[in-house]
Amino acid sequence: MTATVTTARTAGLDASTPASSFARHRTGVVLVGALALLMLGAFLIGGGTWPESLTVDLTGPLGDVSDWIIDNRDTHPLFLYFFGHISNAVVLSVRGVYLVLLAAGWAGVTAAAGLIAWRVAGIRLALTAVAAFILCALLGMWVPTMQTLALMVVAVLASVILGALLGLAAGLSDRVFRSLRPVLDTMQVMPAFAYLLPVVLVFGIGVPAAVLATVIYAAPPMARLTALGLRDADAGVMEAAASLGATGRQRLLTARLPLARKELLLGLNQTIMMALSMAVIASVIGAGGLGDRVYQALASVDVGAALAAGIPIVLLAVVLDRVTAAAGNRIGTAPQAGPAWSGWAVVVAGTVGAAVVARLASKPTWPDTWTVGITEPVNEAVGWMTDHLYSGVPVIGGTADWAAHFTTWILDPVRDGLQWLPWWALLLLVAVLAMVIGTWRTTLTAVLAMAAIGVLGVWDPALNTLSQVLAGVAVTLVIGFAAGIAASRSERVERLLRPVLDVFQTMPQFVYLIPVVALFGVGRAPAVAAAVIYALPAVVRITTQGMNSVDPVVMESSRSLGATGMQQLRKVQLPLARPALLLAVNQGVVLVLAVVVIGGLVGGGALGYDVVFGLAQGDLATGLVAGAAIVCLGLMLDRVTQPTQRRTGKGA
Repeated sequence: MTATVTTARTAGLDASTPASSFARHRTGVVLVGALALLMLGAFLIGGGTWPESLTVDLTGPLGDVSDWIIDNRDTHPLFLYFFGHISNAVVLSVRGVYLVLLAAGWAGVTAAAGLIAWRVAGIRLALTAVAAFILCALLGMWVPTMQTLALMVVAVLASVILGALLGLAAGLSDRVFRSLRPVLDTMQVMPAFAYLLPVVLVFGIGVPAAVLATVIYAAPPMARLTALGLRDADAGVMEAAASLGATGRQRLLTARLPLARKELLLGLNQTIMMALSMAVIASVIGAGGLGDRVYQALASVDVGAALAAGIPIVLLAVVLDRVTAAAGNRIGTAPQAGPAWSGWAVVVAGTVGAAVVARLASKPTWPDTWTVGITEPVNEAVGWMTDHLYSGVPVIGGTADWAAHFTTWILDPVRDGLQWLPWWALLLLVAVLAMVIGTWRTTLTAVLAMAAIGVLGVWDPALNTLSQVLAGVAVTLVIGFAAGIAASRSERVERLLRPVLDVFQTMPQFVYLIPVVALFGVGRAPAVAAAVIYALPAVVRITTQGMNSVDPVVMESSRSLGATGMQQLRKVQLPLARPALLLAVNQGVVLVLAVVVIGGLVGGGALGYDVVFGLAQGDLATGLVAGAAIVCLGLMLDRVTQPTQRRTGKGA
């Protein structure tokens, strides 16, 4: 009997040997095949950029669609009885929230922020919230802050409802989950600018388009985390509820949703942060508020005005992030003494009392005499940096020199090299990269996405954007891996980095453009610098977490065998942390692309400039084509940097 089993196992092993051998030598086989195709292609096809015969000119059709929408926006039933009602509902909702905030006055809003923070997270965060709102008023940005907050309230509420409904359907149905997952994956890699174009086409420039673009951008994390929480509910609890005769609805309300509270609050946190980021970016299409102040200031290279509006954005982000995160952390802890409603009654009473007192004192609005202007001092400091730090600094050179050298030595060669490569060779390179770490399916997706860029007729601008992304990712990974490894090996370094990373991770994308414009001026190098700053926190955190998650038993075993610290790092930690490092690469690529595109506002050029130009000039054909190319570029980059589990044999 034993001999029979052994023989059967040996036969099975022999039968799977070709597949196992191919899996082991996959990279070599792919590289050899790619080399053969490269030589064959050079002989049969030759070189050259993307051929015009393979492009599709969408300017005419998109122009016709745009003209039809503009001509029929006020008369067609689709706009009058559907999109028109949505637009009116958004406008009325934002206006209603804004009027409530103005009626509460600075005292009422500040008191509400402090009391809510106190109720959720304690006195320390309450003082932080009060100080943040007072600082917004001191900077003379109270009215723009309220405009942004009103848009945020409506957008977050709509995003949470939409995301929760989608997540609920995906959490309860495998079919819906499978159908929704690729949609959410695609939306996750789409840069924020790409969301602006479709809604502008339908709703035009203004608040409705800004709110709806924000909802589309911010709803996916709520949907994904809701589905995750519902699907990961404790099977034992669900089985116990079913055994007690609970119906499906009762199990959902009494078991699944309570067990998923942490995921739901995390989804709310992520939705709020993404909505704030998009609400600021949506100033390009008429959202108003703080984002509009930053946009106008950057357009005129007024760094002081941009910083005055950027600081309140950061303060809002920090307060909202801390409050929602604290609410999530409190789940499962001991409840406070007294009835739950008493704390919220104090919040309401305190808010109303503060608003009434301010009105009785004839100060419902923040007095202009209480403001502090930082625009002129900041611009004077920028002028001093321009005179003393931009160039001519002994030995190290100036910031403008660094930007010029980075452009000349790195950005230009990478761009020229990509544009010099034959189009088919670049597609082959994408296929090889995707095949080495992914599957045939991800390879096909990546190649088709890259080919779609050529078909759209924006091959060279896309390669320009790609060169900026590659340069930014390289810098991000060098700095991020070094900082992450240092933080994983030293608690002191980790403590020093934690508050910096916390602040950087909560800042909206738009704000990163302000310091780089002050230091480097405008151009492609500043756009890349902003992208590096934006992507670094995620790379550092993921790297640190991956290195710290290595099994301590393995580390102790390597030490007992006499391995030095460097040997442990190279031979143990880095190999075992490979999945986390690859995830850091993937996130770095996606985040760098998001800000490189926005860098079109500060001279980044390429696809980002085409999107900005299309939005600013009403040339929706140019903007939509560039936006579609950005989506394809993001999809390709995500696929070639996201490892996928493969089946190496039957039953694997």
